Amino acid sequence: LAKNPAERPESAQDVFNALDAIDLTARGETVERDANSLESLAGGIFVGRQAEMDQLKAALEDALGGRGRLVTLVGEPGIGKTRTSEEFATYAGLRGAQVLWGRCYETGGQPPYWPWVQVIRTYVRDADPDELRRQMGSSAPVIAELVTDVKDRLPDLQPAPQMDDPESTRFRLFDSIMSFLKTASNTRPLVLVLDDLHWSDRPSLTFLEFVAREIGQSRLMIVATYRDMELNRRHPLSVTLGDLSRERLFERVLLRGLTEADIARFIEIASGIHAPTELSATIRRHTEGNPLFVTEVVRDLVQSGELAENISSGSSTWSIRIPEGVREVIGRRLDRLSERANEMLTTAAVVGRDFRLEILKALVEDTTEGQLLDVLDESLDAKIIEELSGEVGHYQFTHALMQETLTSELSLTRRVRLHARIAETLETHYGERAEENASELAYHYVEAEAVLGSEKMLRYSVVAGEQAMEANGPEEALAHFERAEAALAGAEDDSLTGRVLFGLGAAGAAVYGRERAQTYWDYLVRAFDWFLEHEDTKSALAVAQYPASIVGMSRGTVDLFERALLLVPFDSVDAGLIGVRLGPALMVDRGDVDSAIQAGEQALRIGIATEQGTLEARALFVLAFAYMSSGDATTAMVQFRAGLEKARQHGDLQTIARLGAFGVPAALAVGDLGFARELTTEMAGAADSLRDKTWLTRVLANRLDIAVVTGSREDVASVAQESRNTSDLSPEIKWLMALAEHEFGGDFDVPAFLEYAKTKISAAGTQLNGYMRISWLVTAAHSTRSDEMFNVVEPAVSTVIGEVDGRIPIARTTARVCLGLAAANNADAALAEAQYGELKTDWDAGSQPYMWAMRMSSHRVLGLLAATFGDTEAAATHFEDALKFAE
Repeated sequence: LAKNPAERPESAQDVFNALDAIDLTARGETVERDANSLESLAGGIFVGRQAEMDQLKAALEDALGGRGRLVTLVGEPGIGKTRTSEEFATYAGLRGAQVLWGRCYETGGQPPYWPWVQVIRTYVRDADPDELRRQMGSSAPVIAELVTDVKDRLPDLQPAPQMDDPESTRFRLFDSIMSFLKTASNTRPLVLVLDDLHWSDRPSLTFLEFVAREIGQSRLMIVATYRDMELNRRHPLSVTLGDLSRERLFERVLLRGLTEADIARFIEIASGIHAPTELSATIRRHTEGNPLFVTEVVRDLVQSGELAENISSGSSTWSIRIPEGVREVIGRRLDRLSERANEMLTTAAVVGRDFRLEILKALVEDTTEGQLLDVLDESLDAKIIEELSGEVGHYQFTHALMQETLTSELSLTRRVRLHARIAETLETHYGERAEENASELAYHYVEAEAVLGSEKMLRYSVVAGEQAMEANGPEEALAHFERAEAALAGAEDDSLTGRVLFGLGAAGAAVYGRERAQTYWDYLVRAFDWFLEHEDTKSALAVAQYPASIVGMSRGTVDLFERALLLVPFDSVDAGLIGVRLGPALMVDRGDVDSAIQAGEQALRIGIATEQGTLEARALFVLAFAYMSSGDATTAMVQFRAGLEKARQHGDLQTIARLGAFGVPAALAVGDLGFARELTTEMAGAADSLRDKTWLTRVLANRLDIAVVTGSREDVASVAQESRNTSDLSPEIKWLMALAEHEFGGDFDVPAFLEYAKTKISAAGTQLNGYMRISWLVTAAHSTRSDEMFNVVEPAVSTVIGEVDGRIPIARTTARVCLGLAAANNADAALAEAQYGELKTDWDAGSQPYMWAMRMSSHRVLGLLAATFGDTEAAATHFEDALKFAE
């Protein structure tokens, strides 16, 4: 069969079906040898890849035994990632697994979690409703919100309960899908193939990280393919793979070019001709063994007859023209199709990697349905496109480069006009469901803006951005809102302005965190003002209650919350939700700890009275943060523990992240290392789900603090290396990492750090930010024994003490520690004795035995000061207390 293509089966599955019909009972090694000997499966000829297939098969055996696996197939475009996946999928089917595919597309337009939606949709459509109901259980309503096919199969489902914030909603979705996949794999092992992951949306990658951490105890295997040449350190997939790699949660299978022997075998199977060594060597040299290049070159030689002619003439000098690029090879294949087929394919390429018959029919002019089907059959025969299983009339290009070649040949004018026709056709086709497909429509309206104007582009971009935020995809949402903002400038209708501003603030806060806090807080303020100006109180309150992580990092936060409180009854849930935003802002922006405590207590009373558990958890955080800022770390710890328990009960990831950001320092301050570790672990899980830069950065800082406290050189090195692999890490965190490494013998650039520190201190802005930045300057000065750094400490600290005004005790205490350490360094006995007396009063019998911001015991600070002004007996006592605490 291999030597006669006309008689070859359509796919290996045809052969396997025949083997089944012979009642073959042994489906192990015998069938595997038969499968390997075929070398021709669905989609084309398959040669080589034995080592890679062995890796995949070993991983599958683990999954079949209940040890789930994640494997990535990696390589350049055309290297055979999808093809190898198809071959493996056939093998997995023979071993009894169900294979489900999810594909990502470069052109955009697909909604968040699209590859996962495809996987679940395929499973749901084929499943027995009763069995599906059992497998999904109580998770069915949650999954149905993402995959509407679930509602079709289980029509009596009730809607899932609404949750307070998008972060908790996303966690519930993740947990529901994972539980379903685990349960389904108990019935029959599952292999999920996620193709072209380098084009994935951020939410899909976030869920992949979640799955990777949960897959261990399941009969589930995931095969993910991606192009490594398209990744840089800022690519979202790079970040995901970096996180998973550090935790050793996946296996990487690298695909490289075919060998000369593989190419010779390929030629023999494709043409029935034994290939001369010179031919396979020439093809290998020009294509570097890229299977797509090899396939197209050999297919071109066979179809043109050149291969047979050279063989028959006995030629041993191969001067055939090997195409310089795969686009040219594909172009030559396209040239063999009819003119009508090329026109149809060009239109389909602008639609996207995949397209539907009914849409294409509406777009191709002067063509009957019969003619269109003839053209599609012609393209199918030429392997330019392929039918997607499970849905009639759904096609896709066999390779992304097929689509790219077609679109690249279009002039800009024609491409824009095609996008315009596609946008209007899709909108008509979707009808009342148009907004459900806002992301796809926004893509085409953006491309067609020069022809159609910005009105609909603006509308669909806003809806698509809001949908992405609801699906916890802030990166995709920000891109939509940024396009919408640009379109607003020339729009006659400004009715969407508030929604655009709100979306920009919310999405930008999650994506950039502290780095651009003021910029995105200003967007939220503008949105709040716009809604009030247009008498939309409900939307204004939504802005004020939004749980942005940047609250308190920017100027003007208190003003917005105080104005919002005037819009609602004093004892309402709305007032409570605003109060938990106001509390931290009062401390950071105004240094008003007492008012922050009052806001937290009022919100807690409202939460208890109305049985709003999430509000209770957030109020407990406010109280914990306020008591910590007052210097009472012991009382703060009670609130942190209660808040964590309540947040866990209600799945409030945002509050768990906040508790981790400030609770770990409190735990270290009282010496509770166990709780610090527990809270860091909890926070890491929440931050991974939220993908909020503020919390992701804080997790690294917490892990570093614990590593420094415990004196673990290995942990410090591990966290520091992880920080270097993290994209867009703030300079402040990088310096803290470098300082920690210095404490274990690493280098530290004192002059560069000092210049950076001077700039940040002069622009500190708020009291808490000011004292924190001075504290790590003094920590660096003390660690490096840098007189140059200490020389700038005293005037900077004096400024902060003058601003504190006694309302933030922890700021006042830290400033005095900074002055004291400077006095010890400069042997200033008078200044040391003055700070010693003040600090003994501040600490009140050791209520905070560890100075988290300074990375040293409070007792040690007092010992250094006592030694400086000559009280060696007191110094010895303090050092003994410090040693006891460390032990």
